[in-house]
Amino acid sequence: MDTTNIPQPPPAAGVRLDWQAVPAHVRSAVEQQLGSPVVMAASQTAGFSPGVAARLQVANGQRVFVKAVAPEPNPHSPAFHRREASVVAALPTDIAVPRLLHTYDEGIDGWVVLVFEEVPGHMPAQPWRAAEFERVMAALIELGNQLTPSPLAVASVGRAPDKFRRTFCGWQRLHDEQPSRLAQVDDWARRHLDDLIELETAAPAAVDGDTLLHFDLRADNLLLTADRVWFVDWPHACVGADWVDTLCFAPSVTMQGGPTPAEILARHPASHRADPVDITAAIVSIAGFFIYQSVQPPPPGLPTLRAFQAAQGEVARAWIAQRTGWT
Repeated sequence: MDTTNIPQPPPAAGVRLDWQAVPAHVRSAVEQQLGSPVVMAASQTAGFSPGVAARLQVANGQRVFVKAVAPEPNPHSPAFHRREASVVAALPTDIAVPRLLHTYDEGIDGWVVLVFEEVPGHMPAQPWRAAEFERVMAALIELGNQLTPSPLAVASVGRAPDKFRRTFCGWQRLHDEQPSRLAQVDDWARRHLDDLIELETAAPAAVDGDTLLHFDLRADNLLLTADRVWFVDWPHACVGADWVDTLCFAPSVTMQGGPTPAEILARHPASHRADPVDITAAIVSIAGFFIYQSVQPPPPGLPTLRAFQAAQGEVARAWIAQRTGWT
């Protein structure tokens, strides 16, 4: 696949707050949970959240990672934190996910704070380095094996087919709800819109399965240590086919200087067992999601998200053209 015309993506970053921006009574409550006052806070800039993401050190020597958010500026963010807390708390302790130590939740109009064990790692380099990519793919394959069948009940996290049906049907939504925004979509997609909609309808059935999926893998949701790859940020977890995480991950890797999506997918054994028609339908749906989202107004506190989604959508759209042969 020719990716020479794919634009350089913006950073995966929201408008982060410093730890000191959290109200004093909330910080005090967290310090009580930790049993010692915070003496150092280092903000982490990567990731799509308009709240706090910081590594903290407390006076007793303990180090933790804290995520904190309030309903302002983005009213949806607290719900994501609450859902992540419920998912991570239920995950097996032997997988590479930082343990949740404490939560603090003021309810619908207040702050939500998650306190995790600190992982002293780093995100994959940008552009991707071959050795780090190979480590991540090996870890992703291992994670899928560990989470098949899903250790969490479907009722607690939901199913990938339902997510595809409700939120990934971007081509149909553009056609039905926002035809005026089609002018912002490239000519290839407009010419093939009816075909894209038809393929998209097959995606929910295609992605059914019994693997617990992260469902939001990108470089900024990974941490590399000397001996392990850690998977962080789990609010979107659901149950589906074991190749879906790789499919969702691939566009971001390519746009950030990694291998092509086809090369990435070929590295995952599950892709060789899957029906190629199912994979194409899922790619079409993923592309539709990214492109539909990219033409929406930016969410509060997340100014780079739409451009980031647009870049992933362009990679996925080119992947569709490669797989279908549509010119």
